[in-house]
Amino acid sequence: MHVRVVFNQKGGVGKSTIAVNLAAVAAKSGKRVLVLDLDPQGNASHYLLGEAARTASPNLADFFEQVLNFSLYAKPAREFIHPTPHEGLDVLPSSPLIAEQQTKLEARYKIYKLRETLGELAGEYDEVYIDTPPALNFFTLSALIAATGCLIPFDCDSFSRDALLGLMARVEEIRQDHNGKLEIEGIVVNQFQPRASLPLRLVTELEEQGLPVLQSRLSSSVKVRESHEAAAPLVALDARHKLAQEFAALYAELAAAAR
Repeated sequence: MHVRVVFNQKGGVGKSTIAVNLAAVAAKSGKRVLVLDLDPQGNASHYLLGEAARTASPNLADFFEQVLNFSLYAKPAREFIHPTPHEGLDVLPSSPLIAEQQTKLEARYKIYKLRETLGELAGEYDEVYIDTPPALNFFTLSALIAATGCLIPFDCDSFSRDALLGLMARVEEIRQDHNGKLEIEGIVVNQFQPRASLPLRLVTELEEQGLPVLQSRLSSSVKVRESHEAAAPLVALDARHKLAQEFAALYAELAAAAR
């Protein structure tokens, strides 16, 4: 089972969009796929379940509550997972309440619990996509410790570029200290405008520095907003759209590199 975390400490770079759309492409190709939403904002959950995400129960907060209140009769991880309208694609939905649980989870040193839980699900899924909050906090660290691959979105601005090296150093530190299986699979260039000079220059600079920039580019498109509002990944909303095909190309690039 390949566990892929989408991570960047900067907000608004498309983490949820990338995680959900890659998961949807994987499911469309016949894989058994789980999306794990570790962000208290729950954008990935809403993307897959629509308004039903607000009342989805049990959810991640219920899971962590069980972790904090140890019981010999704890529910298996499978009972916190919900099917989505898309065949082969499930979600463990988030909740705003997990933000309140963070301090307790840290104090009880539950940083490895997520990896342990995903180990229980190894026979049920081919791929897991983890959406993370825009911070290197308990939830993001848990995800990186549990993952085998890490994708870093880059939204073609200078602030994002300046933070990349530090972010990659932190991922490498986590790999060395906690998770020897973790690899940075690549930097995903998001909201790319090929006719604009700044995005092209910034991406070229990253490549010249030898950073692992993936060749597939994700365009800037209003179709993303339509996709969010419809609670339907692009491959389900309009598989022929340019951006849907770009997500398919990105997934194919990652799959080829993993062979």
